[in-house]
Amino acid sequence: MSTELTIEIFEPEADAEELDRLAGDLRQELLQLDVDSVSPLAAGPAPDDSKGLELAAIGALLVHLKDSLPLVNAVVSVVRTWVQRGASRSLKVTVDGRTLELSAATADQQQQLVDEFIRSLRA
Repeated sequence: MSTELTIEIFEPEADAEELDRLAGDLRQELLQLDVDSVSPLAAGPAPDDSKGLELAAIGALLVHLKDSLPLVNAVVSVVRTWVQRGASRSLKVTVDGRTLELSAATADQQQQLVDEFIRSLRA
């Protein structure tokens, strides 16, 4: 069994190109984990007159991983560290309809949010 996890990146000063670069950087870090895949999140079908199959949501990733709380926790740990490296960065992680928002909170505040989020996934 597998789990899908979505990540939406927010950077107030970033344009679409910068958000795409940030998502690519985070994707590379996530691929270091034992995840099945990390890809741009689809935003919907491409316009009829285009050659693409679907549009990608800018600054959003879809992570496929084994149904494992320790692995979800590892992914959340990577994104938490990634958020802390940018002063104005924030992101949303969604698993099974539950969303965790991480921003410029203190490390202790972020850890409390992560712990609560992981506990909610066990329920």
